[in-house]
Amino acid sequence: MSWSAKQYTAFENERTRPVRDLLSAVPTMTARRAVDAGCGPGNSTEVLAAFFPGAEIAGFDSSADMIEAARKRLPKIKFEIADVGSWRDPGPFDVILANAVFQWVPDHARLFPRLIEKLAPGGSLAVQMPDNLNETAHRLMREVAADGPWAGKLAKVSGARTPIESAAWYYGLLRPLCARVEVWRTTYFHSLANAEAIVEWFKGSGLRPFLAPLDEDERKRYLDRYLALIADAFPPFRDGSVLLPFPRQFLVATR
Repeated sequence: MSWSAKQYTAFENERTRPVRDLLSAVPTMTARRAVDAGCGPGNSTEVLAAFFPGAEIAGFDSSADMIEAARKRLPKIKFEIADVGSWRDPGPFDVILANAVFQWVPDHARLFPRLIEKLAPGGSLAVQMPDNLNETAHRLMREVAADGPWAGKLAKVSGARTPIESAAWYYGLLRPLCARVEVWRTTYFHSLANAEAIVEWFKGSGLRPFLAPLDEDERKRYLDRYLALIADAFPPFRDGSVLLPFPRQFLVATR
């Protein structure tokens, strides 16, 4: 199942807030060249361009659908299809932004230092990663995957996401390479319309690996079972809304 820009942007305001918080912490005041790695549909690139209006901005993503959406949204910015794990542009960049992408990319011990090497002196790597694999919504994905006729198909799916290391691990990795490293973790509490909205949220991200191997009928049955568990785990308030906790880990490493 490929990435869907339409599904992802259904909750654009909630998904974009963390990138604003992230870029607000970047100490680099001016930038000549900045790039959005794993730019998605361009919502994070738009924020990057607003923070550094004088910079040459570019973006890339491995999804053709995301790049098409980004080009429509920001026609003056250069976007290309590329994978962050094998991205070869040597830089130098004053800002490399990676918003909600590295949880899908393995081998952070190799990847992060390689990105630091692409920074100009005083440049910053700004990273935000969802840190929610142990949250209820993700735990229930795995429970449904393991308890159904699709269990064989989904046996290895839980490994699709790269587990996020501790703040101390990232600090220890990058501090010898940088003049300054800041790491922090924030839990956002998103008010969503109902339990169905939680399922729609994750259909644009975390549920993708679980749904991709299934046929149409299996997907429907999986989602029906998942929704029932989500509705039980997230009882509504009087107006029918629910509150989705969403922890995210942030990192700003300045060379």
